[in-house]
Amino acid sequence: MSVATGDGAGSGIMAGVTDPLPALPDDVTTVLAVAAHPDDLEYGVASDVARWTNRGTRVSYLLLTRGEAGIDTLDPEQAGTLREGEQRDAAAQVGVSDVVFACLPDGVLEAGVALRHTIARAVRQVRPDVVVAPASQSWGGVPDQADHRALAAVLLDGVRDAGNRWVHRDLGNGGLEPFNGVRWIGLVGDAEPTHAVDISDCLDRGMAALRAHAAYFDAVGGTPEQMLRERAAEAGARQGVASAALVRIIRLRPEQD
Repeated sequence: MSVATGDGAGSGIMAGVTDPLPALPDDVTTVLAVAAHPDDLEYGVASDVARWTNRGTRVSYLLLTRGEAGIDTLDPEQAGTLREGEQRDAAAQVGVSDVVFACLPDGVLEAGVALRHTIARAVRQVRPDVVVAPASQSWGGVPDQADHRALAAVLLDGVRDAGNRWVHRDLGNGGLEPFNGVRWIGLVGDAEPTHAVDISDCLDRGMAALRAHAAYFDAVGGTPEQMLRERAAEAGARQGVASAALVRIIRLRPEQD
């Protein structure tokens, strides 16, 4: 994800809405975080992850690409190796060691069955009760990147596919049994949030994860840390805390907050 500044679009905070949102459910044991590129999770998800790992929740990362097309001045093979290393360092900052790269081609992800298959495979492997991802959003009025939009279009279907033994039969044939245990999907930074999470004690760790992508941000012209801190503070003001993240929950089974 390239650096974004601008007018605040994409913050997940609706103009004129100040009522606090319900707290994100705390009864989470295993989380799968999915993103298109290295650094995408550091735009809000990483601070939530730090809060979970602080509480003993097991978190795994699925990166669909290595981000090899993200640095104009660097050959894709070199860029992919660099960005993969930076993502592993970023994950370590928030307590995550299980980082899987699907190694799909950067910049040309397609919203289709193949991408659903990749997500379903990861869900069957990790067997999480929650899946989280950055919400696809505009930044400063600029439409989101194609890879982000592709992930947003298939995430729900890929998670559901994981529970159907008759879809992607090769997964079952390879020993990955169906898994129907995902309770909800969380889209962090969504423009229509349903819940919030207090990240006051974890924001600095999330920003340390962001800074782990130093070579990438140097290549693209700067870090969005100030912008992300401002958005966390704005969300926090709505919740009555120092910093917060706003999340839209998509429930996959009926349950109470």
